[in-house]
Amino acid sequence: MVGVTQEFTEITVVGEDDTGLIANVTSLLFERGINIEDLDQAVREGVFRMSMRVDTAEMVCTREKLRADLAELGEELGVDVQVRFPADRETRQIAVLVTKESHCLEAIFEAWASGDLDADVSVVIGNHSDLEPLASQYEVPFHDIGDEKGTPDEEQLLDLLAEYDADLLVLARYMRILSPDVVFRYQSRIINVHPSLLPSFPGAEAYLQALEEGVRIAGVTAHYVTTDLDQGPVITQRAFNVPPDAEVAELERLGQPLEADALLEAIDLHLADELAVHRGRTQLRDPDTTDAQLGAPPALDERNPDRPVDGLGEVVADRSGE
Repeated sequence: MVGVTQEFTEITVVGEDDTGLIANVTSLLFERGINIEDLDQAVREGVFRMSMRVDTAEMVCTREKLRADLAELGEELGVDVQVRFPADRETRQIAVLVTKESHCLEAIFEAWASGDLDADVSVVIGNHSDLEPLASQYEVPFHDIGDEKGTPDEEQLLDLLAEYDADLLVLARYMRILSPDVVFRYQSRIINVHPSLLPSFPGAEAYLQALEEGVRIAGVTAHYVTTDLDQGPVITQRAFNVPPDAEVAELERLGQPLEADALLEAIDLHLADELAVHRGRTQLRDPDTTDAQLGAPPALDERNPDRPVDGLGEVVADRSGE
């Protein structure tokens, strides 16, 4: 699989599944001298998604013409086609999705205000209005897309993401599942934070599950969002000890600062283009030229014993035959 680079143009096709979609789009690109470097497609709940990274350096039309031709083809096929050229991503825009918990949104705002975030927070979208005052404090537009029960209007969500030209979606404790219609449009551009060491304890009650299972070490995970709940590629994790006789509130108190920390590190890694995803696992794109690290610090490895390990039986057998 070819890694994402700033040199490739990204094309995403989303719509109702039908025959001939791939052939029609790829034929149009071929006719315009565009080379496909990477193509991935999937279908979930009747929704088709095709993501491509293409080389447009030698295309025989203008960018505006390519956008118009793909839009026209999309209308004919009944699908939505998005095109993102490298220049479109020079000043990236973050859309933050929230519910009622403020700690992750607060951390994002603080990093942005201090200049430590290599992007602009362009909009906050919630399924409740609780965090509107926090967004207003930083003069960021807030939109409540939830009904009285907090059920979000995903059509409105997609309209807002398009209006604010979101490059990255950050789920800052957004307690709702995104449909394939949203996830497919922002493939590998949605980061969530979850209060467990995934894949353990997915779902809404992770801290409670940790207590019920009696774990001694709990944690948090920032990961890319896929159509499988809490199963997307892991980016960063943090762990902490579970105190004796702890209640859920105590785990939340210990875990929330780590949730914010893990989420911010994942955002930074994504924005710095440090990450590649291969077979569902994240890895550093170029570990020899970065200070970034995935996983625990090397000091942990140094504290781990290096023996005993399997193989003693073979050694004894060899010696007995001498």
